[in-house]
Amino acid sequence: VQLVESGGGLVQAGGSLRLSCVASGFRFEDYYIGWFRQAPGKEREFVAAISWSGGSTYYAGSVKGRFAISRDNAKNTVYLQMNSLKPEDTAGYYCAAKFGSTSYIQHVYDYWGQGTQVTVSS
Repeated sequence: VQLVESGGGLVQAGGSLRLSCVASGFRFEDYYIGWFRQAPGKEREFVAAISWSGGSTYYAGSVKGRFAISRDNAKNTVYLQMNSLKPEDTAGYYCAAKFGSTSYIQHVYDYWGQGTQVTVSS
């Protein structure tokens, strides 16, 4: 089982990035996928999640209207489009997979990626 994130980097405030999470080793279309982030000195927090079909999406209040999660089951990939980035969005971003239903709670997720760093300069 593997989840591999990519697309992070350094961007100026107001800019955009698109993160990707490519999955392998499990039946991707049966799993909800979530994105979480962890800033230095802070706990990991929920960012967004998407249902197995892509028909339902969920967002943290701090990113709603700026971030968009989507998935392509044919490519075993989930995307996180991040627009209007702010310095407070700086964090390591992690994707995670959960069988059956979504959750905002990180410890119920089954599989995790290694993360990709996003740094937003002011």
